[in-house]
Parts: sequence; C-alpha cells; structure tokens
Amino acid sequence: MAQVLGSEGTSEAPPAADAIRRRPVVLATLSVRVDPRAERMAIDTALESGAPLIIANMLTLQPYPTTVMLARQYMTLPHEEDLEEVRATAHRAAALGIKTELLRITSRRPLAALIELVHERRAGLLVLGPDVRRTPRWLLWLAARRVRRQAECLIWIAPDG
Repeated sequence: MAQVLGSEGTSEAPPAADAIRRRPVVLATLSVRVDPRAERMAIDTALESGAPLIIANMLTLQPYPTTVMLARQYMTLPHEEDLEEVRATAHRAAALGIKTELLRITSRRPLAALIELVHERRAGLLVLGPDVRRTPRWLLWLAARRVRRQAECLIWIAPDG
C-alpha cells in the first residue's frame, strides 16, 4: 500500500475509497412520472458506483399570486404533477439501499433551476427522464438542448429526447 509523507515526515495512509465523496446521480423529471428506462439507468448507475441518487421533480411556478402569498403548499394542483409516481420511484431506489433524496423544485424557469441544482450538487450524471408519453415533444427537445449546453457532467436523456 502506498504511503504519503506528512509535513513532519511521518507517514500517513491515503484516504480510503469510502471516504472520498462520490458525485451524485440526478434523475430529473418535468412534473410527470419518470420514464422506466431512465429510472433503470439512474438506479443501476447509483448502485454500481455507490453514489447517492437525487430525484428532482421540476415544477413550473404558475402565476397564482394570491395562492403564493396565502397557501404556498397548494400552488401545484394534484393534476399538474404526478407526485405519487415520482415518490414510488424514490421508494424503489431507497429499498435497494441507495441513499435517495426526493426534491420538488418549483420555479418560473424549471430548466434553469435544474442546471443550478446540477452545478450546486456537483452531479456526476444527469438522467433527464420525464415520461416521453406524457411530456410534450417540444418541451423534451428544449430540455435536452439546454442540459446538453449547460450541464457540466455526463448526461443521459430518455429515449426520443
């Protein structure tokens, strides 16, 4: 095993592989359920690398000013997101022993918020995986284009993206 000499000439063992912080895998969806292929890709990658999994449900902030001021928890109506299915994805990942974090991020610019999340968390892989049957084709195309240009990590986009 390699030895590292400290400042006083004493030997120190290099940091253990477990002590090195692994860059998380981010699985992002756009207020719809996660595509099964994207879910499998993110979970398999997190399992194989031992990295944590961040599931980010990106929601568009609707222009309801009174609701924002009085009842922020009701800003997103149940039909505007598929929360239970996204939670089920998080539960499946956690059941496999993956450290999982589920984030619901509401922003007027959800794609910019996604890029900011990727930068802040220093993601190793971004899996853009909204269900392609429930996402407008133009939105998936725009999201894929934006993350390809601005994300500084590996990117996997759900098929047809």
